[in-house]
Amino acid sequence: MALTLPDLPRPALRRALPALADRPSLLAAATVLLVCVPTGEKDVTAAVHVTAADVASLALVALTALNLLRGRLPAISRTTGVLFGAIVVAAAVATAGSIDPATSLTGFVRLTQVFVLVPVAVLCSLRDRTDQRLVLGSFVLAALIQGVVGANQYLTRTGASYTGQPIRAVGTFGALDIMAMSTVVSYGLLAALALALGERGPGGNARLRRAMFAAAAFLAFPLAVSFSRGSWIATGVAATMLLLRADARLLVRSAVLGLAAAVVLIGGLGLGASGVTERLSSIGSVSAAPDQSVSDRYDLWATAGRIWQDHPVHGAGPKAFPRLRDSHAPLRLSSGSDAADSTIGFEREPLLSPHNMYFLVLSEQGLIGITAYAALFLSLLLGCLRHRRGTVLAALALLTWVLVDFLYADIGGTTTVLTSVVLGLAARAAFPEAARPEPKGHSGADCDERAMTL
Repeated sequence: MALTLPDLPRPALRRALPALADRPSLLAAATVLLVCVPTGEKDVTAAVHVTAADVASLALVALTALNLLRGRLPAISRTTGVLFGAIVVAAAVATAGSIDPATSLTGFVRLTQVFVLVPVAVLCSLRDRTDQRLVLGSFVLAALIQGVVGANQYLTRTGASYTGQPIRAVGTFGALDIMAMSTVVSYGLLAALALALGERGPGGNARLRRAMFAAAAFLAFPLAVSFSRGSWIATGVAATMLLLRADARLLVRSAVLGLAAAVVLIGGLGLGASGVTERLSSIGSVSAAPDQSVSDRYDLWATAGRIWQDHPVHGAGPKAFPRLRDSHAPLRLSSGSDAADSTIGFEREPLLSPHNMYFLVLSEQGLIGITAYAALFLSLLLGCLRHRRGTVLAALALLTWVLVDFLYADIGGTTTVLTSVVLGLAARAAFPEAARPEPKGHSGADCDERAMTL
């Protein structure tokens, strides 16, 4: 059966391709926005999930490789190459020594995509401040889209089930990807806040500053009704880090205003009162009286530790955790977590990872892997902390969110590719000299020393 494809608008296509070549950050921004495209029902146990955002990210990688081969992008510095290259080496060693090399091979490809190829491509695409603002703006726009959908789900009681009521905001992602909306909204809130802070002082755009502050204020509501304790904690820590680096006095004022807003919204208007307050109070009981989800996490961490003890040097191999979980887990570990909404009904979602990125790396890639990841993450964090300017502050906040979230979550789900974009932003902020600028006039992608700094 032959398929007839419609004629493409060739003049528009001829104009679009050079534009992408000259500003590849458009593909990075598209990667962020395409996360919002619904993927429909999916089998969470499937080995591979390819989303529209993944396709855009791979297109960015391909364009970056082409530009590098044609000499249209500056070369990556040696330090940057070593840090990202170590991730590839660690994953390759773990795959070679895996208990199931065939399965681990798909894990190797995914790890290389998420932690190396896409971050480096984003790093290369951020050649000036316009590129950085374009990508950060895409985070804000994606968050606003998800925030509007999520707020409507809570107010109209059409969200995922929470305490037996359909009030949990999940955006376009559905109950099987319960953390996705809160992740996107958290990123957008932090990006908006950082962009607003970057417009303070003489020469700042007052209209943009007010718009970004308004966006951040609005996004606080869908984040609250996502009932995601992990996202709340990570956002609180990241926002505190951001405000401390920008203006410590502003942090105090923001804390007072935030508390007043919470009193009005929850105490006065009753928005999310029962769910939010109960969820907040449960954070303080995670050690003394943990609920089932927290107890399962503790057991999964212990399971990952036992797997690492059996495979201490190079780990059991990427994607080996699900296969070894039952033989190393305590008997009290649940078979899965509950998920329910109007689309999927009720489903039991299996626990296929330790819900801690550091334990996941330790169990599947051993000491070699955890050393490589620690070197990369610490280098990015320390590099971001050396600078205080606007877009660097955004990268610092987003990276802080990821590193905190990795304490009780790991990669997986629709928003995984956003982690790659954050790492690319952080790499550009941490290593403004990460790429050697090419001479002017060398190509249509000229960039000078001033444009390479943040």
